[in-house]
Amino acid sequence: MSALSVALTGNPNTGKSTIFNELTGARQKIGNWPGVTVDKKVGVIEHNGRKISVIDLPGTYSINARSQEEQVVSDYFKTNKPDIVVNIIDASNISRNLFLTVQLMENGIPLILNLNMMDEAERHGIKIDMKKLEDAFGMPVTNTVGRSNKSVRKLLDVFTNAVMTNYKPSKLINEHIERVRNLERSGLAPAKVDEEIIAARYDLIDKIMASAVTVSAAGKTLTEKLDSYLANGVTSIILMIAIFYLMFQISFNWIGQPLADIVGEFFDETLVPWAAESMEAAGVEGWMQSLVSDGIIAGVGAVINFVPLIFTLFIILSFLDGTGYMARVAFIMDPIMRRAGLSGKSIMPLMMGFGCAVPAIMANRALDTHKDRMISIFVTPFITCNAKVPIIALFAAMFFPDNVANVVFAMYFLGIITAIVMAKVLSSTMFTERQSTFLLELPPYRLPDIKTVLLEAWDKGKGYLIKAGTIIFAMSVIIWFLSNFNSDGMTEDMDTSYLASIGSTTSVLFAPQGFDTWEAGASVVTGILAKEAVVSTMGILYGVDEDSVDTDDAEGTAEVLNATSMGSAFTPLSALAFMVFSLLYSPCMTALGTVKKEAQGFKWMAFVFFYTTAVAWVVSLIVYQGGRLLGFE
Repeated sequence: MSALSVALTGNPNTGKSTIFNELTGARQKIGNWPGVTVDKKVGVIEHNGRKISVIDLPGTYSINARSQEEQVVSDYFKTNKPDIVVNIIDASNISRNLFLTVQLMENGIPLILNLNMMDEAERHGIKIDMKKLEDAFGMPVTNTVGRSNKSVRKLLDVFTNAVMTNYKPSKLINEHIERVRNLERSGLAPAKVDEEIIAARYDLIDKIMASAVTVSAAGKTLTEKLDSYLANGVTSIILMIAIFYLMFQISFNWIGQPLADIVGEFFDETLVPWAAESMEAAGVEGWMQSLVSDGIIAGVGAVINFVPLIFTLFIILSFLDGTGYMARVAFIMDPIMRRAGLSGKSIMPLMMGFGCAVPAIMANRALDTHKDRMISIFVTPFITCNAKVPIIALFAAMFFPDNVANVVFAMYFLGIITAIVMAKVLSSTMFTERQSTFLLELPPYRLPDIKTVLLEAWDKGKGYLIKAGTIIFAMSVIIWFLSNFNSDGMTEDMDTSYLASIGSTTSVLFAPQGFDTWEAGASVVTGILAKEAVVSTMGILYGVDEDSVDTDDAEGTAEVLNATSMGSAFTPLSALAFMVFSLLYSPCMTALGTVKKEAQGFKWMAFVFFYTTAVAWVVSLIVYQGGRLLGFE
């Protein structure tokens, strides 16, 4: 029996991805649609002896192909004919959701209508007669509670039993489709035709709502009550800062750091001794022992140590997104973004930059104007991506052990402020076109599905692991070679190595910032290749990592630092300046290549490299010299 293909489609925030995750679990592949950065999710399951391939289409409000998501859905149905198309509808917002349903049926796509979040609809006083709704459309109607696995799994029986060729649009739908075709053939101006078709769709939706849906008067909803504090006025800004501050405390003090300590202990006390003993017992050459212990394990291990921090951070961000709060963040930030010369839509790709600059830069394709796209591309590198987190966490733990979360929070805040300031500068000088409008739907607050939160966090964080296993592995070998060899061959004096020569040439630029050692210069150079390489370089050159210190013991930390060359290479103030420079200077080579592709020119790639590095140099200079003037050195 052939595999059954099922496509899930619907508006954003309808619980579509939760249903997909409940159906497929970990049996899914994540990629990108050809030519765009929008996620492509496919899962394969087996039910009643039949293999079912489920594809989660991007959430979209229509298929007019005006955005990437709309284009993907429109193109998919033009080139694919799945056996079953399930239109996921938020039952508590059924009127708005039916607009996409009507569009799909106009295109001759047979549907199963699935009313999700029926429990929320009931709480809002909405009663839906499923039989009347089925008669109105001429298509089968099911219902689910998205977070209920038992409820969602019932859909599998529907899939294997459905024969879509048995269903035909109702008389009401056929009359509507004929009305639309007549408008398309009317010879009216295209804009007028679109206006009339939209009016016809809403007329149809009103008729269906009148026959199948009753809404009783309800009091103020929980979402409305919460939004009076979380999405309005000065209070919303204060609460937003408090929420993010709490997120950093959890990630870098309360949960993430203790887990990172466990990982660090495994590397330091188990893996490194085992590797050393095994190689020595096997008679491995000394240089190979050094490569494995001091190069590969020290370099990759220094990056792996931060996996708990990063995954804790992404779990919290995915949780906040699932509650609907992240949409409020975009809403709250819109007035600030507009003063910076951008529309509120720009906050979305910038927020993606907290994960990785590459998809964030590519996501700017969805912005409406050339001005918004270019400025957002150019300021995205200032955002604190997950590759910068290990640098910040390492220096914060070593030099500010009593204030790790505060320092990390300050670095995130500095990145955001720098991005906003530079957006204003660019919009006032290089890009002066008119601003675009900003439209955003605020979904209702809801408790997110934990499985969906974990899968999304894994999807965001696994790229860090892949880098650690591939790019950082290669970088660690290269750094070890450069730090152990010179023109005369292998050297025991790292100060005479190739890497020392490279670092010495670069380090003179940072004398005013207080970190003009060749080790710091070398770390800056390797950081251009991959930001994670900064930490792996430090691990190899100084022989210390974030887990070499106790963040709860300032005196013990000082003893550890004094016993290492890193302790004499940096002061707290120069360490802070180094953190600032690492946060703001040129993005990695992969991100620079993405800038070249998205901005369409090497000149823009070169511009981003030089201007971000110049901004980083100036800001780090202000931090160091300003700190000295204030007596902090």
